Amino acid sequence: MRLLTRTLWIAAALAAAGLAWWWLSRPQPVEVRVATVERGTVEDVVANTRAGTVMACRRAKLAPGTGGQIATLAVHEGDRVQAGQLLLELWNLDLKAKVTLAEREADAGDAKARAACLNADQAEREAARQVKLKQRSMASEEAVDRAITAAQAGRADCEAARATARVNAAQLGVARAELERTRLTAPFDGVVAEVSGELNEYVTPSPPGIPTPPAVDLIDDSCFYISAPIDEVDAAKVQLGLDARVTLDAFGERTFAGTVRRIAPYVLDLEKQARTVEVEVVIAEPPKDSPLLAGYSADVEIVVDRREDVPHIPTAAIRPGDTPGVLVLSPGMGTLEARTITTGIANWDRTEVRSGLKLGEQVVLSLDREGVEAGAHAVAEADEDNPGSDR
Repeated sequence: MRLLTRTLWIAAALAAAGLAWWWLSRPQPVEVRVATVERGTVEDVVANTRAGTVMACRRAKLAPGTGGQIATLAVHEGDRVQAGQLLLELWNLDLKAKVTLAEREADAGDAKARAACLNADQAEREAARQVKLKQRSMASEEAVDRAITAAQAGRADCEAARATARVNAAQLGVARAELERTRLTAPFDGVVAEVSGELNEYVTPSPPGIPTPPAVDLIDDSCFYISAPIDEVDAAKVQLGLDARVTLDAFGERTFAGTVRRIAPYVLDLEKQARTVEVEVVIAEPPKDSPLLAGYSADVEIVVDRREDVPHIPTAAIRPGDTPGVLVLSPGMGTLEARTITTGIANWDRTEVRSGLKLGEQVVLSLDREGVEAGAHAVAEADEDNPGSDR
């Protein structure tokens, strides 16, 4: 009996030792970050490949139509101007003198035309009297012919004088147009962004093929849009009127709602850069606390499709490969299970799941950790900062 008891004790000790050795030598479960399959909104978005730019709806880089010396500089950088307001004027006393001369010639031409036409009227009345006298046999045929000829000649002189007056008026218009080329006025309401030139400096218009700085850079700051380059691969998805989200470095993490208003009808091919299509987005409600400035950098996300209240997972949980798949953490066994899924629309953050997963299941996010593979023992990594969210 004692021998049997001792044997049982030895066997139990050996079993306990073996169990302890197995427990201590067994592979430790790997910690993994997981996310729960849940319902929500998933969007298919297209983003710009390079930084977009805030552009003014109207911006004019103005210069006089002729070269000359600046005689009047009516604005400075930062000034607000109205359409038609004088910005600068070149020295033009000679042209003003030509306009004055043309005005005097036009006045003289009008006066000569009136005089010639008055004489023509008098000659026609005289011809009419001679005709009546001839009917009464009180005037000769020769006198009637002379009167009629004089009336016709007077009418021709009147028309010639009027034609000369019209020529003088046209010359006055030419003189005024030449004078206007020396005056630079605002084509629309806006703010002066830059002035290139000072009083008495000489400015010249840009020769063909040789760009020169504009005399005045005028910006209409009442309207802005975002110009963003979209890769040609994604350009076919973009349509007019699609919703967009705009973020600007100058406004931190704030996001502004926008709408696609224009898609360029051509592909931009720049050396050493991917081919892109320019897309213009208008911000629905521009910021009121701080004005937009032309030239700000901006990023645009265009929503080309949206699914509401659908199962989704983080895109980072999908394993690379031809067939979409994930690793699922089994809640009971604590092992990782490979699962093939069917996906819908997706973006860099979220992917719609159409089949292969159930709500509440946990998928692995840390796919690049050592030991993370199908069949491995795993435990969810604790995240004290965000309990109940992706871990």
